[in-house]
Amino acid sequence: MPSVSPNLAAAMSDSAKAVADALERLLPKSDFPERKLFDAMRYGALNGGKRLRPFLVMSAAKIFGVADECALRAAAAVECIHCYSLIHDDLPAMDNADLRRGVPTTHKQYDEATAILAGDALLTLAFEILADPRTHEDPQVRCRLVTALAKASGVHGMVGGQMLDLIAETTQLDIGAITRLQRLKTGELIAFSTEAGAILGKASLQHSNALRAYAHDLGLAFQIIDDLLDAEGTEEETGKSVGRDAQAGKATFVTILGADRARQQAKLLSEQAIQHLSVFEGRAQHLEDVARFVVDRKK
Repeated sequence: MPSVSPNLAAAMSDSAKAVADALERLLPKSDFPERKLFDAMRYGALNGGKRLRPFLVMSAAKIFGVADECALRAAAAVECIHCYSLIHDDLPAMDNADLRRGVPTTHKQYDEATAILAGDALLTLAFEILADPRTHEDPQVRCRLVTALAKASGVHGMVGGQMLDLIAETTQLDIGAITRLQRLKTGELIAFSTEAGAILGKASLQHSNALRAYAHDLGLAFQIIDDLLDAEGTEEETGKSVGRDAQAGKATFVTILGADRARQQAKLLSEQAIQHLSVFEGRAQHLEDVARFVVDRKK
């Protein structure tokens, strides 16, 4: 597979900084008695990370000439959803993780109740951001964004996938069930992240479908590499707790396929994802580069 573009790291860094700056402005802060909640929200959302999903929003939006400020607000909304999910996933009732992005998880830094509320608040803030006219002047576009994100993050998306993930701790799943689990838990939010750019740009059905097909393959490749990192990586390399799937006795792509076949499958999915972008005739270079980055990443 071709090497990752040398420009990708710089582009992702610039995007991550822009999203962090946007979140800094959008997240609440005050001296009110509930300040502890605000601090926990900021802790969970501003402590680094790849900001991959916001980068997908920004990159897809550029294809359709969407204004940077509109794309940035949609990107920030997606990151609010992602960060809320990480805060809740790390809780003792879920993955019971102590480390996230190289620092203590939100419930370790604060407490479980505050972490739950911080996640709830980030979830609702995402929709407040999308519904604001500053995200797009057309109310129909804003409604489409809200509806699509609700589906991607709700029972037919990320939350439903998390339920399947909990079931996987006590039920042996086959490769088909695991694929569906990961499509819901990880893939649907990644799909929204690419589709958001098309929604903002009022793209054609052909272009929207191409981005969704790209995101489907990208999401599975991403999760396979996540499984590999959990099985083979270290906390120092990944910045988060590892070995949790094995401890929970969960079947994963790695346990079923083996490490070598899983890695080959991730590369195949990456190549397929890139092929879906041919319709854009070279205008989706960053998205192509992300597909390569996903299978080469170490954290």
